Amino acid sequence: MTRTYPIVEKTPLPATAQLWRAVEPGDFIDGYAVESRISPRAAAEIGLALPGWANALMRLRNWIVRPLGLKTEVSDSGDKAIFPVTYEDAEELILGADDSHLNFRISLVQQAGRLHMATWVHRNNLLGRVYLAVVMPFHILIVRGAMRRIARHGGAIASAPGAQ
Repeated sequence: MTRTYPIVEKTPLPATAQLWRAVEPGDFIDGYAVESRISPRAAAEIGLALPGWANALMRLRNWIVRPLGLKTEVSDSGDKAIFPVTYEDAEELILGADDSHLNFRISLVQQAGRLHMATWVHRNNLLGRVYLAVVMPFHILIVRGAMRRIARHGGAIASAPGAQ
């Protein structure tokens, strides 16, 4: 039996996205999109409901960075939350926070039947550079998995055997 997966396309965030206002030269920003008609808020609820292995990595991350004074709370509101909402309208939801080592945001944009997700990171110091380098392989796996879950739950789903 051949498994089919939603197509996750690596593509820039739409130019109209509010997140672009934060991006400076040298910052990290990626972008992915899937066929989906769900709202950015619903996409965040689906995409950020992490699988067990990703939650285990988050617990390990929190244990490692706690002595460094980095944020480790996982609620969705308040100054210490890892993913508080920083901007929201009908087409875009931005979550994220500033910390001593880096500032980051996750943007979800609904445009023309496609749900876009981008992660922006501004590294504040050497710890931020090292942190981003260490988490990057896991970040890619987590984001692509989130986008597949969004596509499976989000209406018009494009799928193909072996899609990334």
